[in-house]
Amino acid sequence: MEHIVTAQDAVTAFAPFMEPTDAELDAIERELPLIDAELELLDVQIALLDRPVSALGERRLRRAANKVLAARREVANRVATGEAA
Repeated sequence: MEHIVTAQDAVTAFAPFMEPTDAELDAIERELPLIDAELELLDVQIALLDRPVSALGERRLRRAANKVLAARREVANRVATGEAA
């Protein structure tokens, strides 16, 4: 009989080289407003999945989508101009 075991070390062991670098963490921080806006849009979309869309729901969805577009524009402008923060 063979025992089946999990590869626990492979799942939970992280070597220092696997951690995000400071540059990667800075990039995530710069994109945080976009990430937050996309999460808000996803929350609105999930809330509207199981109910008929009302005028209020349409407005919430449109506002969330506009917020994502504005955040994407800000991130793209920062990248284009080379701003760090």
